[in-house]
Amino acid sequence: MKALESLKVRLLEVNDLTHATALLRWDQTTYMPPGGAVARGRQTATLSRLAHEKFTDPEVGRLLEKAEKETASLPADSDEAALVRVARREFEQSVRIPSSLVSEFNEHSATIYQAWTVARPANDFAAVRPLLETTLDLSRRMAQCFDGWESIADPLIDFSDYGMKASTLRALFRELRGRLVPIVRAITSRPPAEDSFLRQFAAEADQLDFGLEVIRAYGYDFERGRQDKTHHPYMTKFSLGDVRITTRVRENDLTDALFSTLHECGHALYEQGIRAELDGTPLATGTSSGVHESQSRLWENLVGRSLGFWRHFYPKMQARFRTQLGGVRLEDFHRAINKVERSLIRVDADEVTYNLHVMLRFELELDLLEGRVAVADLARVWRERYEADFGLPVADDRNGVLQDVHWYSGAIGGAFQGYTLGNILSAQVYAAACAAHPRIPAEVEEGRFGTLLGWLRENVYQHGAKFTADEIVRRATGRPMSLDPYLDYLWGKYQPLYGLSDSERVGAGVTA
Repeated sequence: MKALESLKVRLLEVNDLTHATALLRWDQTTYMPPGGAVARGRQTATLSRLAHEKFTDPEVGRLLEKAEKETASLPADSDEAALVRVARREFEQSVRIPSSLVSEFNEHSATIYQAWTVARPANDFAAVRPLLETTLDLSRRMAQCFDGWESIADPLIDFSDYGMKASTLRALFRELRGRLVPIVRAITSRPPAEDSFLRQFAAEADQLDFGLEVIRAYGYDFERGRQDKTHHPYMTKFSLGDVRITTRVRENDLTDALFSTLHECGHALYEQGIRAELDGTPLATGTSSGVHESQSRLWENLVGRSLGFWRHFYPKMQARFRTQLGGVRLEDFHRAINKVERSLIRVDADEVTYNLHVMLRFELELDLLEGRVAVADLARVWRERYEADFGLPVADDRNGVLQDVHWYSGAIGGAFQGYTLGNILSAQVYAAACAAHPRIPAEVEEGRFGTLLGWLRENVYQHGAKFTADEIVRRATGRPMSLDPYLDYLWGKYQPLYGLSDSERVGAGVTA
């Protein structure tokens, strides 16, 4: 397969340039001094332009045509056929976008990110507003490289969650909201959980050490990864042998760093679980933002906030944080880390209200892209919608329109839907794993995660992007994505925590 081998060489060069760009971005968000921002924007723009030009070279198109003929007789699920299929899809997307726009977007992203790191703590939206207007213009220009869409957001959504579009997501979110809101109302009508003991001083080093202890137990491979601090935690990868995570620490919050670490570890376990043979190809990545997020939420919430998990780890945490937790019962700690309340900050939100934050942002993105809301009005509209949806006043932009890094480091559109898709899929995938291995919950209670991680590697991780999100979900769980496992999971967990009634279960349309 001469053409296929030549194609792989070309794709490996593109891969190397792309991950060199990612390394520069990681450095900017972790260790780079602020004075490097202008040059860093130029550097990432140059590398991203070179990668795009190399990938969209007409010779790649010719090699794809020849490789398609070479692999035509192979099974569709063979590595070779899948590689050509995914490379073709990405090539057809990329050739529509001018390299100059790719370069401009990357340089601007580095600039606005650096400005955001200053503007957010200063509560200064005005400082980044002109830059955000440029982001919106660039996002629209990117989407307009494509035709045939119903919503201008559709191409941006398709980049992250292939096959999804705004109308599909709106329908899904409408149904989810209708079933979630009754649960939120029922829970928030009860007395809130006591959690003041989580808001005491806890040294940064102790918090970081405990988080590292947990993710070692999870199976995160430190020979192929590391953790560093940043403003807004994320996972990044430079190869299958170098998958890094970041976190942040608040010394007046005992669990913020911990759950950030568990969340990003879930992303990293996915990437570390991809078969080594796929490294350096378009298959060596998660298949969609929704499936990726399902793994971060699975390890953070379904495992890391479960009572069984803490039956094993709570004595260890109590021993390390004796001043804060010495007199706190396990049951009270578990209730505190699963406290449900209406809040302003998405990344701090509980499992029950979290998706309401995502849906609000998703709708705001559509309104910005489709011209119903201007950036000049965004801070005001944000405050109005939060008060309408959550009943909470937004006192400042730091906790409002400035809180999420996404619009200040990438496009407007195409990112937020993955969080809710991930929440939905996390329960469906975990339920399938437990159905295959009923002892998984007992093993979690013993601090053992090998069976769960092994099942996920076999059924999800190893394939990388070889199959679409829908194909992965059907193969792993035996059914397409469904809201029912997620709603059943939420009800099964929060009903006993808050003493919810059967009539409230019926009102939420929960089947379990």
